[in-house]
Amino acid sequence: MTQETTMARPQNQFSNGAADRMYQLWDEALGRGNPREWLTLYAEDASLESPLVTYLTGKKEGMIRGHRELLPFLEKVAERKPPLRQRSRTGYLSDGRKLMWEYPRETPEGDQMDFLEVMELNDDGLIQRHRVYWGWRGFDVLERDEYHP
Repeated sequence: MTQETTMARPQNQFSNGAADRMYQLWDEALGRGNPREWLTLYAEDASLESPLVTYLTGKKEGMIRGHRELLPFLEKVAERKPPLRQRSRTGYLSDGRKLMWEYPRETPEGDQMDFLEVMELNDDGLIQRHRVYWGWRGFDVLERDEYHP
């Protein structure tokens, strides 16, 4: 007796329209380097988790919550962006509500800081939870203290 297995796309109310929109808006806003523009992409009560939170804020926990904490952090990120922080990427994965993509270390233009971005969108298509996972090249930038004004 042969057992058949089928795979189905997770059922949810979201299409990839919101994910497509955020993927494009995030890159455009990041390229312009305006923290207030970045903030408009986040829900009022959003959270962001990253080793960079601890590094730039001195907080023990690598998480910030809400616009009140996000804006000062995003301002520091914009002000201190190292030259190796580039935006080369090649697409994303999404179920319509959660999207993720890689900034690979190796690019056609040379090395860049390597990250994996994971964003969960709310019902309004805004970032509710944002997690940034760092690769070895990104950590190397922190170890060499290259995030400075």
